[in-house]
Amino acid sequence: MAYLSGVGRELVKAAMDAPYLERDEERKLAVAWKERGDRASLHKLTAAHMRLVIAIAGRFRHYGLPAADLVQEGHVGLLEAAARFAPERDVRFSTYATWWIRASIQDYVLRNWSIVRGGTSSTQKALFFNLRRLRARLARDPHAGSGDAFQAIANAIGVSRSDVEMMNSRLAGSDVSLNAQLVEDDAPGSAERMDFLVDASPLPDEIAEETLDSNRRARWLKDALAVLTERELRIVRERRLSENLVTLETLGDRLGISKERVRQIENRALGKLRRALTSRMSDDFPAHGEPSSA
Repeated sequence: MAYLSGVGRELVKAAMDAPYLERDEERKLAVAWKERGDRASLHKLTAAHMRLVIAIAGRFRHYGLPAADLVQEGHVGLLEAAARFAPERDVRFSTYATWWIRASIQDYVLRNWSIVRGGTSSTQKALFFNLRRLRARLARDPHAGSGDAFQAIANAIGVSRSDVEMMNSRLAGSDVSLNAQLVEDDAPGSAERMDFLVDASPLPDEIAEETLDSNRRARWLKDALAVLTERELRIVRERRLSENLVTLETLGDRLGISKERVRQIENRALGKLRRALTSRMSDDFPAHGEPSSA
């Protein structure tokens, strides 16, 4: 197996030279580790199953990740299986450990195959690891050529067709650095992909300015509203500052006055607010000067 060249000769040799364990011996080692914490028994138990780790890691060699890392993650899963294995159950350790080894390697592949996190749900993980296989099987099936391959895969895994299309596009391409040059030359000042990204959000100084202005305007409005009478304040709030604005007629019925009288009070209150705001702005921004600290 060519992919083993990246694992390490000593590790592969040790795994292949480790003796197979009979069921009774395997159970004794598991009991010694679980009940007495015997590390020698743990080492012998896991060493005998490293060939299983290497075999499972080989199934994930097509994802472009280092073989040594795949085997290492598989070994982590093997140790997890040893920690959780129940010797009293009539199950071979290799059968139990296979799930943990594969799960550990799959998690490593999902975390490192791309900088974009994907496959967080069980169905998405199944789609990620089975898409290539199902696509190849459909390609070999002469009766599947006329159908919708994406829909067939979606039905087989239990996801939507759009999920299959999105995962297929992700698997078809690789991560590209935003600092990669569009033209492969080493000339200074060559354009990068990042140069063509448009950010419509405001600049940091604009955000800071808007925050300061919003706080200042809120303070001005609060001070200006203080000059209104109780009835004027109620009319302005319900006619101008409420999310659900009321009509002159409705507000007149609530106050026991005519809608024309409401309109007059509203106009008078708005005039008072305008004068108060103008005065407050003059205090904060004197002519030809800097904003005051008030």
